Amino acid sequence: MRHDYIPLKAETEGGELIVEPSEDALYEMITELTTPDNTFVIVEPDEDDPAWFASVSLLDDGTYEVEYRDTVRRRHQLSIGTDPDRIARDAVIWVADTARAHRALSGHQSLADF
Repeated sequence: MRHDYIPLKAETEGGELIVEPSEDALYEMITELTTPDNTFVIVEPDEDDPAWFASVSLLDDGTYEVEYRDTVRRRHQLSIGTDPDRIARDAVIWVADTARAHRALSGHQSLADF
């Protein structure tokens, strides 16, 4: 069976789960991060043992650590941000680009689309 998309989920440390999160939903999840028990949100494929993810963690000083990791393509990026709106927008773009690349790598899409 051919999949035209990779199903995604966003989940916080506190247990909030959103399937197919929008930029607005991710923004809300980021702004609702608090210490000590809800300090991060992860966006990843909704599958066992996903090969890539984006995460946002609230740091003690109120800034956010943003991590993008793709083990298949051997990519890793780590940065610090202060603007939840910008972080959510950038994360959604990275997730979409990464999902598109993984569809191409798995043969679900032409490499010309990547």
